[in-house]
Amino acid sequence: MNDRITELEIKLSLNEDLLDELNRTIYRQQQQLDLLQAQLRHLYGQMRANAESAENAEPRNLRDEIPPHY
Repeated sequence: MNDRITELEIKLSLNEDLLDELNRTIYRQQQQLDLLQAQLRHLYGQMRANAESAENAEPRNLRDEIPPHY
C-alpha cells in the first residue's frame, strides 16, 4: 500500500512539473504573438500612410525608375 502511495506521489509531482513547463511555454508563445501583432499593426499603419501619400502625389513616370545602365 505504501509503495502505491509513493508511486502516486511521484506521478503527481511529474505532472505538476509538466503543467508548469506547459504554462511557461504558453506564456512565451503569447508574448511572441503579442509582439507579432504589434509589428503587424505598425506595418499596416505604414502601408496606409504610404497609400494615402501616394494618392496625393503626382503620378510617377516609369522611365524615371529605370536604372542608369539600361
